[in-house]
Amino acid sequence: MTRKDILLQPLPDLLAWENGSEITTICEWEKRKAQFAEQIVALEFGGMPPKPDALELEILTERGLGLANCYRVHCAVGVRDFTFCFTVHRAQGDVRTPVLVTGDAMYNQNCDNAVIAEANRRGISVAIFNRTEFAPDWNDSERKWGIYPLYPDMRFSAISAWAWGYHRVLDALERLSYVDMEHIAASGHSRGGKTVLLAAATDERIRYANPNDSGAHGCGCYRFIQMEEEGLYEDGRSENMADLFAAVPYWMGEGMREYIGREAELPHDMHFFKAMIAPRILLETNAYGDIWANPRGSYLTHLAAKKVWKLYGAERNCLTWYREGFHAHGMQEFCVLMDVMEADIKQLSVPEECTRVPYAEY
Repeated sequence: MTRKDILLQPLPDLLAWENGSEITTICEWEKRKAQFAEQIVALEFGGMPPKPDALELEILTERGLGLANCYRVHCAVGVRDFTFCFTVHRAQGDVRTPVLVTGDAMYNQNCDNAVIAEANRRGISVAIFNRTEFAPDWNDSERKWGIYPLYPDMRFSAISAWAWGYHRVLDALERLSYVDMEHIAASGHSRGGKTVLLAAATDERIRYANPNDSGAHGCGCYRFIQMEEEGLYEDGRSENMADLFAAVPYWMGEGMREYIGREAELPHDMHFFKAMIAPRILLETNAYGDIWANPRGSYLTHLAAKKVWKLYGAERNCLTWYREGFHAHGMQEFCVLMDVMEADIKQLSVPEECTRVPYAEY
């Protein structure tokens, strides 16, 4: 490697059993994936909370085509309950529409009115909710807010709670007559991108997973540290495990703490989570200058995960797209996602820009 980047250790092989024997069939992979769902989701994120015992959808306002429809969802676990709201900007037409879902309502400059208008013009509805309703984005050490009180004996992370939120929105969308549940996209930025990766890995109703600039604990790579000359970029290196636990320990499964400074000993890396989405469509979007989010490491885990899509004969569904610039999410990224959705729905070729090699040396 001619750069200053640091590769701590080659990435663990996805297509191998724990004893090292090779996985050669889809059936074998599905069994291995089930193990990952149980083992590495627990380690990385503290597990996933289960479905609620009951869920009801309350219509607040349905204003018709091309307008915002607002809903409240009621979730019950035993005698405990939790409610949240979401909005669907419904596309024109009399047919069921694909839906692009984002939990980043707090980033109102991301999926803004222009993005919504473009999606609706293409016949795609947009569902928006605030994932921080499900767990606050600060260290709620007493676990008093969001869905923590629903499951007092569990220690799942905030990102698990946010991913649970995506799943509950899908439960609600299933009850809406104008939604095409075969074509659901989930998109999120930064910590929202980490959330989308987990949400899609643990729910097959998401056909298009689009984590954007998700970095460490997302599409990045624990074993690869991206280094850049100071002054050229906002950050001189990519985020690591120590950084995560120093700033946002509530995003993490508690078992990950023991791997601070020992990332090469992890039994997995983030290509494991990407591969759990196969053979559905994964579209990673990254920015070359977003060094903190480890765009080079994201490409390494992309290449490692793609072996599983190849096993399915679905390599065209494992996609990555890079742009110049820094940490942001806007019209460019959403349009690429919509291009991919349209190509899939209309059985067209994958957009060429999603198959380009961003780092030829790897």
